[in-house]
Amino acid sequence: MSGGLKFKRKRAAPFSIRFTDAERERVEAQAGKMPVGAYIKSVVLAEDAPRYRKRRALPEEDQRLLAEILARLGASRTANNLNQIAKHLNQGTLVIDDELEADIRRACAEVAWMRATLIEALGLKGKRQ
Repeated sequence: MSGGLKFKRKRAAPFSIRFTDAERERVEAQAGKMPVGAYIKSVVLAEDAPRYRKRRALPEEDQRLLAEILARLGASRTANNLNQIAKHLNQGTLVIDDELEADIRRACAEVAWMRATLIEALGLKGKRQ
């Protein structure tokens, strides 16, 4: 073969360990917000283990409320209703005046802002763009 091909280094096979239910619960509790595998590495390898940033933890009540708001927003028919309005507008079967159009655009922007803000507050994605 020509010299243009590069071969990727093969990673070692994963290491498997079995825990009883009680042991696993204990390890998960000790790991906290850290991924369990990363926690085990940090304990076993101590100084050599990679360090992982912990996510900012919201108070449990705030987390629950934010998750509920995001779930309700996702379950609402708002996005579908706005899509149907846009479809009828594009087909020319819905006539609206400038004031109604401005209201619809403002509502779309507000919904998009709420969604992005909730996702950011829950730490599900990076910062809003």
